[in-house]
Amino acid sequence: MRLAKRGALLVVLAAVGATTWWARSAPAQMMPGAEPAAAAQKGADEHEAGRASGGAAAPSRPKSVAEKRDALARLLEDEEPGLFRGLYLRLFSEYSPYRGLALAVATLLVLILLRRYTTRLLRQYAHPRVQKPENLERFLKTWNGVWKLVIAVFVLVALSGSLKLLGLSAAFLGMMLGWSLQAPVTGLAAWLMIILKRPFRIGDRIIIAGIIGDVSDITLTHIILNQVGGTIGGEEPSGRAVLIPNAILFGQVIMNYTLREEYMLDEVPVRLTFDSDWELAKSIMLEAARKGAAEIIEKTGQGPFIRCEFFDAGVLARLRYQSIPDRRQELSTAITEGVMEGFRRHYPRVKFCYPHSVVQYRWQEE
Repeated sequence: MRLAKRGALLVVLAAVGATTWWARSAPAQMMPGAEPAAAAQKGADEHEAGRASGGAAAPSRPKSVAEKRDALARLLEDEEPGLFRGLYLRLFSEYSPYRGLALAVATLLVLILLRRYTTRLLRQYAHPRVQKPENLERFLKTWNGVWKLVIAVFVLVALSGSLKLLGLSAAFLGMMLGWSLQAPVTGLAAWLMIILKRPFRIGDRIIIAGIIGDVSDITLTHIILNQVGGTIGGEEPSGRAVLIPNAILFGQVIMNYTLREEYMLDEVPVRLTFDSDWELAKSIMLEAARKGAAEIIEKTGQGPFIRCEFFDAGVLARLRYQSIPDRRQELSTAITEGVMEGFRRHYPRVKFCYPHSVVQYRWQEE
């Protein structure tokens, strides 16, 4: 947040400096170098010449407040506008001495109304979806702070009375914000995407940037994972906290173990010899899976099953069952122990296949 505030302050200072320089150096805003009285007389002469010729020539741009008032009075006298046209000419025309103030007030009102509308819409949409309300309040605090800076800059620029300068300042400010606050703004946008689209929630087991972990917190700038594996084999929490910046989420593939369902399919591979009793081995493996995952089978109604294939030394049986992601290692261990105990009781009818060498000697008589 400190980096975002400092960057926003630098952007504001740069925008104000650039717009001030532009206002001083833009030739369209420069006035002729004549004295006020001469300029007023010249405008009056041009106006009278226009009236005499039947044209609608407007007087030259006045410089002083008195000249603007005189020019505005002549313009109102010639046109005789209606209510709204007259109000526009008196407040926002180039001859109005109040143009800068009127434009600043109008800009202030429009931006305040826009801020209130967007803030209310964002709060109503995000509040029922966010898991930690304090994160939403922090985001809204930053959101309102940025809005205040933007409103201040636009009001200061609007006091110059130039619509061109106001548009230029808006484009320049947007460019500077996009360049200097790219990472923080991208991080906040990613946080909004998380709470609105919900690709994962606190407690889900996910894979981001090749890191497996359980989501323990989602802040405005980072996702905090309790790493799974890493320092150990298998998929059990190691206790290490991993902070992943939100800004990288738009460029990474995210895998969620339980995005749509609470359970996942897991398997225990078992290698058998060719001479094993296949029917007996299959019944032993299925019984071990039913005991190890009894609670899950009761909830889901999906029992274990086996898929098998040949390999060079025997048969590879894949014992598959529904598992809970954060208990995956625990359940596979219990099922593996059950298979080993069953094979031990029925040896040698069922045997594990493992790499070994057998040397046989035969006596052959000559």
